[in-house]
Amino acid sequence: MSPVLVSLENVDAAFGTRALLDQVSLGIGTGERIGVVGHNGAGKSTLLRIIAGEAEPDAGRVVHAGSTRVGSLAQADVLPADRTVREVVVGTGAEHEWAADPRRRGVLAGLGLLDRLDDLLGPMSGGERRRVALARLLVQDLDLLILDEPTNHLDVEGVAWLAGHLAGWRGGLLVATHDRWFLDEVCGRVWEVVDGRVDAYEGGYSAYVLARAERTRRADATEARRQNLLRKELAWLRRGPPARTSKPRFRIDAANDLIADEPPPRDTMALRSFAASRLGKDVYDAENLTIRVGDRTLFDGITWLLGPGDRIGLVGVNGAGKTTLLRALLGDVVPDGGRVKVGASVRPALLSQEVAELPASLRALEAVEQVGRVLEVERGRERSAGQLLEQFGLPSSRQWTRVGDLSGGERRRLQLLRLLMARPNVLLLDEPTNDLDTDTLTALEDLLDSWPGTLVVVSHDRYFLERTCDVTMALLGDGHLRMLPGGIEEYLARRAAAGSEAAASAAPARGAAAGGTSGAGVAAAARTGATAPGVPAAAATAAATATGTATGPSRSGSELRAARKELTRLERALDRLTRREQELHHALAEAATDHERLLALDAELRAVVADKDHTEEAWLTLAAELEG
Repeated sequence: MSPVLVSLENVDAAFGTRALLDQVSLGIGTGERIGVVGHNGAGKSTLLRIIAGEAEPDAGRVVHAGSTRVGSLAQADVLPADRTVREVVVGTGAEHEWAADPRRRGVLAGLGLLDRLDDLLGPMSGGERRRVALARLLVQDLDLLILDEPTNHLDVEGVAWLAGHLAGWRGGLLVATHDRWFLDEVCGRVWEVVDGRVDAYEGGYSAYVLARAERTRRADATEARRQNLLRKELAWLRRGPPARTSKPRFRIDAANDLIADEPPPRDTMALRSFAASRLGKDVYDAENLTIRVGDRTLFDGITWLLGPGDRIGLVGVNGAGKTTLLRALLGDVVPDGGRVKVGASVRPALLSQEVAELPASLRALEAVEQVGRVLEVERGRERSAGQLLEQFGLPSSRQWTRVGDLSGGERRRLQLLRLLMARPNVLLLDEPTNDLDTDTLTALEDLLDSWPGTLVVVSHDRYFLERTCDVTMALLGDGHLRMLPGGIEEYLARRAAAGSEAAASAAPARGAAAGGTSGAGVAAAARTGATAPGVPAAAATAAATATGTATGPSRSGSELRAARKELTRLERALDRLTRREQELHHALAEAATDHERLLALDAELRAVVADKDHTEEAWLTLAAELEG
């Protein structure tokens, strides 16, 4: 058994008149990786602060092993605005004193700070400051890391790097996060803070869902609603999302009885048909769209056709223009070239990253009913405002609380419900998972499963994107929009390959002198056949391909160029066939009463689908050959 670093004995903690922790006893040892989940306001941050020694319990005691070194990351970063990255992360000593330390250099490079050491913290964005706070913590010699929402403000690449880095961490780890992919990648146990207790589950998030579903099955009938949600999520986990290259780590054969009769999360064809009846043929057609900000071109003649029932996940590097693209669709941003054609029946709604102004004097239920009293969640099935509030984690006891007295997470849920109550047929969600706990995210996903409209989601939350969207699109910072058949893994591989190419072109002489190596961890891992810390194996392999140094038989430069050119051609063909498939689905919905036209459209659709499958197979085969 590993040595215990910190233990809690009969700890009590309260906030006002509400008990957050009630007679809690637990411990965390060396090498343990524990994820902490629970409703917003359940006491997760309080538990972490007590374990870190930053807060005193109201009763009980906390025991730290004598030499235990503890480092913690709070949700809010308090960094001096007049200091530089160098001063905060590595101190004011000479560069040679820390530059030879591979851990420090690796952390700075992985978080994108190696070239920004002399930048002041004051002008930095929230995401950049978050990276600095993480770097300051990760370069220290610690026995226990305590992280409170470490993925906040990080993009997909940042989250992937952090997960990979923590995979090599040998000390104790305690992390509170709503990022379920991160929990599965990093943690071996889960603590759920609920009703003053801390319930322990073995395994990551996927195993936690299984164990919790089994517990719920044995509970009384009043828990039937929660059980149904867990069953649906468990069934989805068992199938495995199509965008992932591997199944979740855990095995849930014991849960087959639970999910044997569980249908897929959503009937895509039925939803498309219903959406077409509400939206018509056209939704948004962005044609040759060009948008510039200052002397920088965000979009360079992109064309994007959004149809009824499309469910698109949009990812990209920070500053690539994801939010700008959403606002261009709404008409809030005027393009420098091209146009956005909007369907006649489109009723859009945008969930922005900022919590919109809410009526602070109204009660929570009144604020929702101000927009609408009932919402149709499926054909013929409606839910009242009170039912939806309860589903989103605001029980009847909280529904009469004034909006001004709600927490940030509760106001975020209220904002989302008011948006849905307006009955839009196009939803544009910009980082919708911010401030939402895992149960609320599950409820939101369940609601979106049956939502019959067009959905575009901008998010760094891989789990949410894969769970709610059918297609992943990417802005890679080059002014173009690309479809990613391989989902987030393909995005990370492309980004890693682009980084390796940039590093190789920036220092060709140094690379040749060192036998073709570069300073980038991804490229080095690709050449050795290993995976750099925080870089997925697929990304490392793609990086090797990009630099012409794959671990299999080497190709000549001309062969590589020809293969990449063919890969690009196949990708464009896939885009074209996908658009045609969508158009045919829309045409089928419109020709429901024309038998002859239906037959002709159906025949063409079958041919397009067959051609698409053949093209996708060729793309996958060629990509695999390049990787291998």
